[in-house]
Amino acid sequence: MCADVAKSDTSHQPLAGKVAVVTGGGRGLGQAGALALAAAGAKVALLGRSVAALTETAGQITRAGGVALALPTDVTREDEVVAAAEAVQREWGATEVLFNNAGTALVRPFLDLDTPSLRSLLELNVVAPMVCARVFGAQMIGRRWGRVINMASIVGLVGEANLAAYSASKGALIAWTRELAVEWARHNITVNALAPGYFRTDLNAKALDDPEIGERMLKKIPLRRAGNPAELGPLLVYLASEASGFMTGSVLVIDGGQVAR
Repeated sequence: MCADVAKSDTSHQPLAGKVAVVTGGGRGLGQAGALALAAAGAKVALLGRSVAALTETAGQITRAGGVALALPTDVTREDEVVAAAEAVQREWGATEVLFNNAGTALVRPFLDLDTPSLRSLLELNVVAPMVCARVFGAQMIGRRWGRVINMASIVGLVGEANLAAYSASKGALIAWTRELAVEWARHNITVNALAPGYFRTDLNAKALDDPEIGERMLKKIPLRRAGNPAELGPLLVYLASEASGFMTGSVLVIDGGQVAR
């Protein structure tokens, strides 16, 4: 994490003073996104279930001169989301940027997918982002400015074996992103989605480091490598900033060329 978080030059901090919320902000792409938003000048509230992970990410931000708030929250529980939104508003004022990142994946053949697991995944990957957008979006509507950024995936756009539930959830998230973009445009709120491919996160590291599995994964990527989580940051900051003001309902793919094959 660079010292840019502490700079006051707004050319380096396009989000200076903005209030941002990141769900699943304790690790992986959520952590990378939180660090990028903070480096761009945002005050960042981190929501997630792991107190240790949230505290670590918040510590990284504050040690670099940024401002962060760790709020242990199960985003599948609406009462906890409401409590988090109220805490953010008390601390900093209305939320202006929401990065709906929290999610999970199930890797198994479709016929082995039991109904309770399917319902649990859809609750976290689809219902929770909608609830978060409704709760935090009410604050944005009050300010007549906001950015909602949903974490989709390239498997919401193309097929991938053994990811039926995950693929369905990300496809639903993409469809909802486009719908909400149209509905909230009149409030000066943009709604976009990021669709990453394989990134080197804790979730993917074991598979990428397996000689056989990793080789199969990288062969799908024209650039022949996985993404670095930090590479997602600039795109997220762009979507959260004034610079993307005429972009809404878009799905931005960042996958090393995998979908382009």
